[in-house]
Amino acid sequence: MADSAPERMESAHLILERRGTVPAGLLAPDIYDSWMRCIALGLNTQRPPPIHRVSASTLRQEQQRHALIRGLALAEMHTLHQQIAGSNYMIAFATPGGTLLDIVSDQSFDDTADAAAIRPGCVWTEDLCGTNGLGTAAFLKRPITVEGGEHFFSRYRSLTCTASPVFGPDGKLAGVLDASSDCLSRQTHTQALVAMAATQIENGLFREQHRADVIIAFHNRGEYLHTLSAGLLAVDPAGRVLAVNRAANMLLLGLPAMPGRNFSDIFRTRFDDFLDDGRRQERQRLQDEVGSSFVATIGHSRPVAMAQAAGKLRVATNAPDLKRAAPTGFVSADRGVAALVHQAELAALRKMPILIRGETGTGKEQLARYAHAASRRPGAFVPVNCAALPETLIEAELFGYADGSFTGARKGGSAGLFREADGGTLFLDEIGDMPVTLQAVLLRFLDDWTVRPIGGTKRVIDILLVSATNANLDESIARGRFRSDLLFRLNTLEVTLPPLRDRADFGAVARHLLALIDPNRQLSDRAVARLAAFDWPGNIRELRNVLSRLTLDLGDDMIDEDAIEAISTMPCRQRVAGTLHDFQRARIAATYSETGDNVSETARRLGISRNTVYRALGLGKAATKDDLHS
Repeated sequence: MADSAPERMESAHLILERRGTVPAGLLAPDIYDSWMRCIALGLNTQRPPPIHRVSASTLRQEQQRHALIRGLALAEMHTLHQQIAGSNYMIAFATPGGTLLDIVSDQSFDDTADAAAIRPGCVWTEDLCGTNGLGTAAFLKRPITVEGGEHFFSRYRSLTCTASPVFGPDGKLAGVLDASSDCLSRQTHTQALVAMAATQIENGLFREQHRADVIIAFHNRGEYLHTLSAGLLAVDPAGRVLAVNRAANMLLLGLPAMPGRNFSDIFRTRFDDFLDDGRRQERQRLQDEVGSSFVATIGHSRPVAMAQAAGKLRVATNAPDLKRAAPTGFVSADRGVAALVHQAELAALRKMPILIRGETGTGKEQLARYAHAASRRPGAFVPVNCAALPETLIEAELFGYADGSFTGARKGGSAGLFREADGGTLFLDEIGDMPVTLQAVLLRFLDDWTVRPIGGTKRVIDILLVSATNANLDESIARGRFRSDLLFRLNTLEVTLPPLRDRADFGAVARHLLALIDPNRQLSDRAVARLAAFDWPGNIRELRNVLSRLTLDLGDDMIDEDAIEAISTMPCRQRVAGTLHDFQRARIAATYSETGDNVSETARRLGISRNTVYRALGLGKAATKDDLHS
C-alpha cells in the first residue's frame, strides 16, 4: 500500500481505471463517498463532460436574483484574496446550484489552463465536474478541501480547492465560497480563512435580512461579543424569535431557540426589562433557562425597530423594510426595485464599483445619485455622459491636463472630472459608448486608482465609481466594441432597473413625479389606472413629460381619467383621438418636425430612445437627416 498522499491518489486513479471502483482505504471518507457518487452517475475519470456554462442573460438573472448575498460575498472575496499570501489564487462565489456568480483572481492564475473552466457562468456541481471543492461542499453542506488527485476527473488534478457553504438565516444553503490554487501554492490556513469569510457573509446576510428587527448579539465572554463566534438572535418588537445564526444555536444548545418561540422561552430576563436596560447601557447580562450567563448587546438593530419595540408597537418585521423612499426621492415601493436600491446602498458604503443597466428613462442617474447619498461621501457627485464627450478630448476631460500640454489647452490646465470627483462619486453614463482606446485607460486607472493628467504628475484619488448603460454590453463585447475585462471591473455590483411597465409601484412613481411638478395637483385612482395601462417606451422620463403637460391644462386640482383621454399635443393644441399611444405618436411626429427631422434631437427632447422614434414614425435609419450629418 502506498504511504504518501500523492502515491495513494495515483493508486486510486489507476485502480479506478482498471476496475471501475476504488477501495475505501485509499481515500478520506468524504472524498471516497464523493467518488462513489460520481461512479453511480456513470462519470468517467478520463473523459469529463464539456464545461457547462449558462448564457450571459441567465448569468445576469442569477446575479440579480442573488444580489443581496452577492454584494456581501464580493466584499469578503476581495479581503480573502488579500489575506491569502502568494500567487496563483482564485476566489469564487457560487449559487446553491453551483453557478459561479463572481471570481476574484490574480493574473498568474488567469494565465493557467484551469482558469478557462472557472469563469462567471460556469457550473461546478458534482454531477458535472466530479469531486471538487465547490460542488462537494454544496452537496455535503460543510467545508471541505479537495487537493490534487482527490478530484475525480484527472483534468483537475493540478488544483487544490477549499470551499465552505454559506447559509441564510433560515438555515438553507445560500451559496458556496471557494478558494482555488495550483497545488504548489496551498496554505494550511486557507480552510480557516475561507470558513471565516463564509461566516462573515452569513452574519452580514443575517443583519441585512433582519435590519428592520431587533438584533441581539451575545456570547459567554464579553471580549468575543463583536467577533464571528458571537450568537445573533433576531426578534420582533414583541420578543418573538424570528431567526438565529449558527453560533447562537451552539451557544443555546438544548434550548428552544427557534423561529416562533419567545425571548422568555430562552432567557430568564423579561424582554421588556431587557429592552429598558439596553437603552441605558451598551452591554448587559443575560441568563438562559439552564443557568448559563452571557454578555449581550442590542446595538446592531435599526433605530425604527428599537422605537417600535420600546413603544410596544406590533408590526410585521419578518422582512427588510423595502417600501421606503430613498433619501434622494428614488421611489422604491416595488419590492424588486427596493431590493436593487438596497444593494446599491450596501455597495456604495463599501466603495464597490456599481454598474446600472436599464432602458432609457428608467432612472439610472437617479439611482446613481441615491448611491452617492447612501455612501455618505463628502465629495461631489460628478456626472459624465460618455456619449457626449468628443472622442479626441475624452482623456483630457476625464483625467485633466497641465498648462500648455497640447494646442488649445486651457490656460492653467484642468484638474479633470476624476479629480473633481475625488472624495465623492463619478457617474459614467452611457459607458457602452466609450471608445475602446479610452477603455484601456480607464482599466489602467481601476488597477491603482491613479490619475495621470496629460503633461502632469500622477495622483491617487478616492472615488466611488458608478456606471450606467442601456446598451447590450455582451453584444458589444462580442463585436469587439467593449472590453470584457473592463466590464468585470465595473460590475462588482450590477443592477438592472426594470422598465416602468414592469414595475408594481406605477402609482407611487406617478404621484411622486406629479408632486415634484405641481404639488397642488393630484391623480385620481382611475387616472393612475389609465396611465398604467400604457407601454411607456420612454419610461419614467416620458411619464414625467406627460404629467408636466397635464398640469398645464386648467381644471380641478384632481386630474381624472377624462383629462388623460383629452390630452393634446403641445404644438397644434388639438385633441388627439384614440389612446395615449396615439398621443405619443403625434407628439413624436410634432417634435420630429420641430427639430428639422432630427431623430437624435427628438429622442433627447422627449426623453425616449431613438429606436422608439424610428418605430413611431415608421422610419428606416438610413433615411434620417441626423444620421447623414451626425
